[in-house]
Amino acid sequence: TYPGESLATALLAAGQRAVRVTPGGARRAPYCNMGVCFECVVTIDDQPYQRACLTRTRAGMRVRTGVPR
Repeated sequence: TYPGESLATALLAAGQRAVRVTPGGARRAPYCNMGVCFECVVTIDDQPYQRACLTRTRAGMRVRTGVPR
């Protein structure tokens, strides 16, 4: 990652295309990348519903997506 880079950008660059799954099973990825659509919500350091596009990366972050492994 690069200093100041958004978490959504870092996830996409790392190959993580989907960050959550809808109740119907559709995989969702960051869409607007400006905090409007809420498609990029993840859990960061045990805090759920954080928008990855509005969160800057930092060392030691614990990130969980809603996509099953």
